[in-house]
Amino acid sequence: MNRVVVTSVAAITPIGNDVETSWQNLLAGKSGIGPITRFDPADFATQIAGEIKDFDPTVFINKKEARRMETFTQYAVCATKQLFENAGWTIPEEEKDRAGTIIGVGLGGLQSIEDMHAKLLKKGPGRISPFFIPILIANMAAGQVSIEAGAMGPNICTTTACASGTHAVGAAYTDIAIGRADVMICGGAESTITQLGVAGFNSMKALSVRNDEPELASRPFDADRSGFVMGEGAGLLLLESLDHAKARGAEILAEVVGFGASGDAYHMTAPPEDGAGMALAMTAAVREAKIDPSEIDHINAHGTSTKLNDLCETRAIKKVFGDHAYNIDICANKSQIGHLLGAAGGVESAFAVKTLVEGIIPGTINRDTPDPDCDLDVCADGPREKQVNYVLSNSFGFGGTNACILFKRFAD
Repeated sequence: MNRVVVTSVAAITPIGNDVETSWQNLLAGKSGIGPITRFDPADFATQIAGEIKDFDPTVFINKKEARRMETFTQYAVCATKQLFENAGWTIPEEEKDRAGTIIGVGLGGLQSIEDMHAKLLKKGPGRISPFFIPILIANMAAGQVSIEAGAMGPNICTTTACASGTHAVGAAYTDIAIGRADVMICGGAESTITQLGVAGFNSMKALSVRNDEPELASRPFDADRSGFVMGEGAGLLLLESLDHAKARGAEILAEVVGFGASGDAYHMTAPPEDGAGMALAMTAAVREAKIDPSEIDHINAHGTSTKLNDLCETRAIKKVFGDHAYNIDICANKSQIGHLLGAAGGVESAFAVKTLVEGIIPGTINRDTPDPDCDLDVCADGPREKQVNYVLSNSFGFGGTNACILFKRFAD
């Protein structure tokens, strides 16, 4: 089996249009949640979201190509440009068949569906764009990233709801570990802050309606949490086999040492209250790394700010780690960026790698009133300077799908 390392990360988030800005704002405790501007939300129960600000795709993509991409694909392609800029590298012609792309997307082109359906009703089927289907399909992010990077290896989209991005990282890690590829671009992208998206989640009572205090609305593990806040963006990692990274003289940021996936086999949208499926995925990642659970010193939690998810994740962590759970520094990035759905695992994986490199664990904001049933240490007092050796990043999604990826501080 090949050892797998991370040699670059990139992110476009509600708190920054590149990974370094996002990281600095994360450490500063800045919230990216505000009033929805994409449409008039006056008639909606939820009127807030974590939107990307001041995003201009033509900085990285020519105007004609950008018009033929849904927003989630624009995010993925622009993040790819940044990923390779950060790496200071491009894929050589002779290596393109050994480089692949796996991008997680939860819902795909929801805005295009809304726009084209309105046009269909108003002007008839003859006015539907020939680019409609290619633009909206979820795998177009991976497809366009493959074109951009010249990656001719595996070209795959993972669509597993809110676990999509983490499943993508796990699948990419596996492909390199077993020798299917030497280099993989992986992570997640999403942009579903649309009328249908907000209305759909509102009908499920899943979103926070704390419209008068947007920056306080996402509050993972807090007793007063009342639902998640939708976000958008992209988070990507460049993975390579250790041998390939060394051969080209790459800077190695971290190592991927474990991946776990499981199913709840329980309910369409709700996890079982004991968090059994979540625990299985965490256990599998730790077992694959061949380490003792007591060696995990940081968890980047799924932490959605919903009543049931945060409770179940807390119980699952206790189930896996026992008393050691109280010694683990836990953070919930969604308190600041909202829930990026299919992109969440990609962005949170990028932040997990930054934690290993920088030796700083981000805080969790808005955890003002501790929930006695969510009594683990979620770094509510802010960022902590600490050398971290292992970071477990959790993602759980509708359909009872669970994914956990385990990163290690790199040591040759």
